Amino acid sequence: MNYFIKNATLVNEGLSFVASVFVSDGKIAKIIPEGTPFDYGSAAVIDATGKYLIPGIIDEHVHFREPGLTHKADIHTESRAAVAGGVTSFMDMPNTVPQTTTQELLQQKFDLAAQNSLANYSFYLGATNDNLEEVVKTDPKRVCGVKLFMGSSTGNMLVDKNEVLVRLFRESPCLIAAHCEDEMTIHANTVRCKDLIAKGEIIPDASIHPLVRTMEACYKSSAKAVDMAEKFGARLHVMHISTRKELSLFKNGIPLKDKKITAETCPHYLWFTDHDYETKSFAIKCNPAIKASWDRDALRNALRDGLIDTIGTDHAPHLLDEKMTDDYFTSKSGFPSIQHSLQVMLECGVDLPLLVQLMCHNPAVLYCIEGRGFIREGYHADLALVDMSHREVISNAAELSKCGWTPYDGMTVHSHVTHTFVNGNLVYENGVFHEGFRGERLLFNR
Repeated sequence: MNYFIKNATLVNEGLSFVASVFVSDGKIAKIIPEGTPFDYGSAAVIDATGKYLIPGIIDEHVHFREPGLTHKADIHTESRAAVAGGVTSFMDMPNTVPQTTTQELLQQKFDLAAQNSLANYSFYLGATNDNLEEVVKTDPKRVCGVKLFMGSSTGNMLVDKNEVLVRLFRESPCLIAAHCEDEMTIHANTVRCKDLIAKGEIIPDASIHPLVRTMEACYKSSAKAVDMAEKFGARLHVMHISTRKELSLFKNGIPLKDKKITAETCPHYLWFTDHDYETKSFAIKCNPAIKASWDRDALRNALRDGLIDTIGTDHAPHLLDEKMTDDYFTSKSGFPSIQHSLQVMLECGVDLPLLVQLMCHNPAVLYCIEGRGFIREGYHADLALVDMSHREVISNAAELSKCGWTPYDGMTVHSHVTHTFVNGNLVYENGVFHEGFRGERLLFNR
């Protein structure tokens, strides 16, 4: 079906202006300036007066839990939550069961997504200490990247052998997306905290998380990754930056297309601080840990200064009873967030044009995604309409992630996605999903 999106305020490439958009055969066929006559034929008309039309959000960092962990989440349920939040493309991490560490297992995930995902998709191949032969087979035109865990992870996905890291940074055929937390520092902090707990000096509640996964653990590992990338000329994207100190490792003033080393942060590091452990408890336990208010404030400033290049959610659902335990050491790390990422970012005080740059344009440029991330004629019609005058309170009851809860429960927001198009198909409309459509595999101009 063709669509005529009428009188929207387009937010695209740093500009905001009223125009209409004609969507035909899955593409943005025409952008029509305000007041210009246009024959849209039999296309369905959507009156977008007063609403903002943005490119579909590209979330480069999700854990949809399929295969093997589908009691928490799966590709279908989480892609529904994604499109309800204006996210039209995602890139999923390899720490599933089994872990995505071979080309065969990687293809199995692509096959699952082709059957079940409402949004467009790609998947990372996971690096380990012993699968470099699989890594070098990765097709950079058809796979978003290689995920490197330089800190605690599931199973055997921690890469801690220096000779393997050297070869990975030398030989990876595509972008390396790195989780950076120093394992030895975390281990030493864990031993110290357990000793203090045994002495009765601290209690094992959520507030000790930033004492275990400290700024020093993050900085030491991120600095090592940046140093290796510089030494071997690798394309490195450091995920979920959570500290002020790490920002010193990155550069601004360079066009994104020319950067070899880039950085991502997440909405929760821009909203919560360590003071929120008192009320949110283990609901906001994640890795890396949410830290101090000065870290949050520095990260917000870094968005405007160009030190942070992208926003990913690190959407990582767990069941609530896996989170809200009586003991810090048994509570799972991670939480759902993809449905509310745009809303939360707007509440952080970041204006919509900058958010479009960080959440739509920059992921497309950084990953060299073909034909997406911008409102341009000839591009795939991945679009979201946003009502910026809508007030609502986020609630667990309305959470679409399979796990059925959100750390943002009770938060008042002032925006709402009303329509989401994926490849020109209207997949979400005012709370209604059109389930007959499926997303497409992302391709990369590398």
